[in-house]
Amino acid sequence: MKSTGTVYLVGAGPGDAGLLTVRGAELLGRADVVVYDALVNPDLLRLAPKGAEFIYGGKRSKDHAIRQEELNGLLVAKARAGKCVVRLKGGDPYIFGRGGEEAEELAAAKIPFEVVPGISSAVAAPNYAGIPLTHRAHCSSYTVITGHEDPTKDGSNIDWAQVAKIPGTKVILMGVERIRQIAEVLIENGMPERTPVAMVRWGTTGQQRSIEGTLASIGGVAAENNFSAPAVTVIGDVVKLRSKLNWFENRPLFRQRIVVTRTREQASQLSRQLVERGADVLEIPTIKIIPPKDNNDLKNALLALHEYDWIVFTSPNGVATFFGYFFKGFDDLRDIGGVRIAAVGPATAAKLKELHLKVDLMPDEYVASKIVDALIKYESIENLRILLMRAEVANRELPMALEELGAIVDDVACYQTVPETEDINGAAARMLEQGADWITFTSSSTVENFHARFNVPELIARFPQLKLASIGPETTKALKALNLDPTLEARRHTIDGLVEAIVRHK
Repeated sequence: MKSTGTVYLVGAGPGDAGLLTVRGAELLGRADVVVYDALVNPDLLRLAPKGAEFIYGGKRSKDHAIRQEELNGLLVAKARAGKCVVRLKGGDPYIFGRGGEEAEELAAAKIPFEVVPGISSAVAAPNYAGIPLTHRAHCSSYTVITGHEDPTKDGSNIDWAQVAKIPGTKVILMGVERIRQIAEVLIENGMPERTPVAMVRWGTTGQQRSIEGTLASIGGVAAENNFSAPAVTVIGDVVKLRSKLNWFENRPLFRQRIVVTRTREQASQLSRQLVERGADVLEIPTIKIIPPKDNNDLKNALLALHEYDWIVFTSPNGVATFFGYFFKGFDDLRDIGGVRIAAVGPATAAKLKELHLKVDLMPDEYVASKIVDALIKYESIENLRILLMRAEVANRELPMALEELGAIVDDVACYQTVPETEDINGAAARMLEQGADWITFTSSSTVENFHARFNVPELIARFPQLKLASIGPETTKALKALNLDPTLEARRHTIDGLVEAIVRHK
């Protein structure tokens, strides 16, 4: 008989994936089932095992994918089936999130459960908008209130007269649609009309947007700006500090929506740098890495490693896939023999250094064609045996140039790139609905596959503000083949160089 599983009520935080707790990430990493809400950052789902079951629990105003009673029963059923269940809830499970109700149901059913606190938007959204909730010069307390119900209705659960009298900052969650009525009720109960108010939408994310006013004006300001949920409202003198402390919205790429087209495994490095500069990043991988159609040449190359003078790696993918095969056949890294290693670009070199392998040669310009110049400066390559570890479909210029100089070249495919068509995180749908400011391309294959899926010229016609960023000459060639000129090409053909170029252009 299967033992009962455990349900973990995990606070996913306010939206920034980096604000998930270490404990939350650990539990996601071993989940069998993840039940997640609408305001959970979908990027967090990547922390779960690939074989995990994902269930959308909804929970937006007037839009419940699963009724609460059914959801409670689902958690119990999955746990009784012996599953490790992570109930991923926006913010903190016990702050206006029905986590208490779910915990009661689990306790009644004698299901083991654990609650993992999360950072609430009540604290995080004001922080990211430059508003400290308490400050010695302004106040020493704050009150958190739900704005979900109409403040003017009879029998309200909230004593608005008392709220108006309480000193300190007021934070209202879920009150966007009723902000005018809430402000009027607070004024009627004695709060000064000139009390500063700020509203923060999609706080802590690249979509964050903030507006300011007073109790007297905020209803009109919200209407003029078409301000909608999800948002947090902050009322009090601390709002005045925003002009000095607004650290997040002053980042260089704030409110720039940038599409990252790298593989899911590679996207994080570029995405992280863009997010740290304030960008709203949409990860839309256009390619995924799979084994080559025929790996016989690869097997033969592995068996004859001692015969080669050089192995040339042109991408981190080549390093990862080659050594994935290598360690299936060999137990000792020393079995690679005395072969020298050349790498194109610092990312490729870094991948080799992770294996404690010395990179003997890396060209100053991070393009494959420059490896030839670097090699002939290093030594004569006539009659040297060179193994190229690359993608199945790759430009033939490099092996041809090496052969013209007398080298004996084996151009071996250790992986192939194929189109990625899944939209796991909803980023593709969001781009097609809202557009973007930039699309970043890091290889010719990302260009070709992105175009095949979305038709780049048509996308630009639909969203004229769209700009194209190329990492280097080979990528630019692929764009020009589509009669497209990139808005910019990175001076340094690296992820760092690409980010620098976008910031410089901005």
